[in-house]
Amino acid sequence: MDDCKHFPLIETTRGNTVESIHYGSVAIAFNGRKKVISIGDSKHPFFLRSSAKPFQALAFIERGGGNQFSLSPREIAIICASHSGTDSHVDVLSHLQKKIGITEDMLQCGVHPPFHEKTALRMLKNDEPLHPNRHTCSGKHTGMLAFAKMIGAPFETYLENTHPVQKHILNTFSEMCEVPVDSIHLGMDGCSAPVFAVPLANAATAFVKLCQPVDLPPERANACRTITTAMAAYPDMVAGPDRFDTAVMKTAKGKIITKIGAEGYQGIGVMPGACRYFKGSIGITSKISDGDLDLRAGSVVSLAILERLKVLSEQDLAKLKEYYIRPIKNWRGINIGEIRPTAEFLQALDDISL
Repeated sequence: MDDCKHFPLIETTRGNTVESIHYGSVAIAFNGRKKVISIGDSKHPFFLRSSAKPFQALAFIERGGGNQFSLSPREIAIICASHSGTDSHVDVLSHLQKKIGITEDMLQCGVHPPFHEKTALRMLKNDEPLHPNRHTCSGKHTGMLAFAKMIGAPFETYLENTHPVQKHILNTFSEMCEVPVDSIHLGMDGCSAPVFAVPLANAATAFVKLCQPVDLPPERANACRTITTAMAAYPDMVAGPDRFDTAVMKTAKGKIITKIGAEGYQGIGVMPGACRYFKGSIGITSKISDGDLDLRAGSVVSLAILERLKVLSEQDLAKLKEYYIRPIKNWRGINIGEIRPTAEFLQALDDISL
């Protein structure tokens, strides 16, 4: 990424002195407008990681997967999820897999401890074995296996780039992002599924279409509405307790859908009518250049943008204060600094013409 022109987005202070800066880039796209707002580098390809999950599910849903297996909105939400591995997530997945006619051991995502700390500690204390349905990407993999079953494709190779399921997903993603298939950078995600890199501007455009699919073919438009409705209705399935995506979607009450990706990526879709200054849908994508492994910068970037666009009210932001501008405490609980948007980022947001 030596040729990237990232922007100073978030800073941390110690006392009155800026101690650290998180650099990154942002793209904001508006339905019906060709120009995409760029802060930093919106043209360099970045991997969406799990922010791509709604589009990976889209390929399945638009081809009739929801009807084929009588999927509920809750089940569609978990197919789009990076869930926390709670018992409720596992219950939904187990029921879904039984409905589809597949078994958990067919998932090729691997295993890891649940993201939900209480669940992980309980499992460790009780010596409960880890299993694939606790994996944060197990919903996506369940959806891919359902897709394979629906079209009569092999199960064993469902993650290979040449598999029909992955070809359908890549083509759908290409069309939503308006990037030719052969220009999309491919990689392997932590769960072993293919993952895509495109410029932030193109990914933001895809979120615009997802939230307002007026110019898409009927099957795809209906699938987009099915996915956004499910995610907004069941934000607890998309992530889980004490997770940014769940907290924001619960607070927004249908106004936005949001999906985090690893290594500092975030994708947000603003539904039509949710922005005070713009009637159409809005797509927002951001990338924190250092990967934001502690998840302290990305949420501040997202909420600063949503505040500027007047998508979230002061009351909404107050409910989300643990993810926004907030004090930094030492081990004794004493406030020693703050994490906040840089003055340059705030000025760039003020310069957005709506």
